[in-house]
Amino acid sequence: MKGLVAAMAAAATPALVCLWASSAGASEMVLGDETAHACFEASRSTRADADAVRVCDVALEGLLKPADRGGALVNRGVIRMRRGEFAAAHGDFDAAIPLIPESGEARFNRGAVFIGEHHYKEALADLDKAIELGVRQPAKAYYYRGIAHDYLDDETAAYQDYKQAEALAPDWNLPKHELQRFTVTHK
Repeated sequence: MKGLVAAMAAAATPALVCLWASSAGASEMVLGDETAHACFEASRSTRADADAVRVCDVALEGLLKPADRGGALVNRGVIRMRRGEFAAAHGDFDAAIPLIPESGEARFNRGAVFIGEHHYKEALADLDKAIELGVRQPAKAYYYRGIAHDYLDDETAAYQDYKQAEALAPDWNLPKHELQRFTVTHK
């Protein structure tokens, strides 16, 4: 939007309130064996217990096709991310991306981990790619991209991403909450 300036309220930063437990984590469908499917179900159910990780470990020990292995890695990474195990989750997403390079979910999740690790430029690259690849929940990708822009002090881009997240998911309160911090003026 040419001529749009978004100014943030004083001392405001995006709310990173345990987002991984509530809004991050896009699971990847796996068509492999029963354990691979159980890993998918565990990640989709928002479980974050050690047993959920073990289910995925068992699935990954099996003979999976590369795409199913990539999906199981994403699913285990989602569970690890919820547990706050960012390094382990990051490793899972790094291993998954070469196996399923067209997966928006793998890129989205690694972008979310980058935010958790305070690596905002790297997060932007993955979130951009997730949106380009057609992540299943684009509102979350735009929201997280807004967070990255916020921490990189690009208020205009942050505002635009939060607005896009709000437009894609009008009933979701997190983008609305972030948008309250902005004052918009036109040049």
